[in-house]
Amino acid sequence: MALEITETAMTATVNGEVIATGTRVGNAWHVTTWPRPLDRNSAITALSLAERVITHGEDDPCVNEWRKELARD
Repeated sequence: MALEITETAMTATVNGEVIATGTRVGNAWHVTTWPRPLDRNSAITALSLAERVITHGEDDPCVNEWRKELARD
């Protein structure tokens, strides 16, 4: 996975294909794979989560824990 982060955008790619993006609006980040705005660190977690789902599946323990972590934020 490659993760590119700038001041206003984030992009996660797997094998050269974009799998998720994040865009900053004010202080919030809107990630294509998460239903609500996040802070910067949580947006990075959401992008990592998108990659983990692709490579390890929905039932992976890390996937479940990262989803719980993001839901608490």
